[in-house]
Amino acid sequence: MRKVIVLEFMTLDGVIQAGGGPDEDTSGGFAYGGWQVPYSDDVLGTVMKKQMSMPFDLLLGRKTFEIWEPYWPKHVDIWPGASTATKYVTSNTRTSSEWQPSVFLGGDIVEKISQLKQQEGPDLHVYGSANLVQTLMKHDLVDEFWLKIYPLTLGSGKRLFVDGPIPAAFKVTDSKVSPNGIIIVNYERAGAITTNTVSGSRHP
Repeated sequence: MRKVIVLEFMTLDGVIQAGGGPDEDTSGGFAYGGWQVPYSDDVLGTVMKKQMSMPFDLLLGRKTFEIWEPYWPKHVDIWPGASTATKYVTSNTRTSSEWQPSVFLGGDIVEKISQLKQQEGPDLHVYGSANLVQTLMKHDLVDEFWLKIYPLTLGSGKRLFVDGPIPAAFKVTDSKVSPNGIIIVNYERAGAITTNTVSGSRHP
């Protein structure tokens, strides 16, 4: 069975939009593209190299795919895995691409992704793809989050957590803080939410 792993760069207020450059995604009038770049350091670089080098396929929303499609084929030396991985793209408008191997998923994407998870193969890594991630969380299809949380707030932009995620518990499987203050943390599902009371507390 394959896991769905969501890998995101995010601000303290949960923004995941256009961390890599000013022109990456200006939708909604977003003016802070490239916010993550000034914080890069060797610790983050080592983590990213490891994560980008492991076996994986990609699960991407159409907009993220179309940002990557003209870029990564020209930068195979930086990240060969992006080109060699099978790219599963959720879209009802695209059916093909010259960037191969790519498979387009239209129609009932929840059912199709559920079927993908049951197959043998490498885990499915999700980058960006804000709308797709909301669907995955709403339908309990996320197995792990690998997050890089940056020490800034933006106040606007596409966010990782908006209305719709199901209640779910997670546990930390790896964590560190980079010299520039990036919290690098991996979470995996840990069952259902449990509640309790603080010992000795008084309630009205």
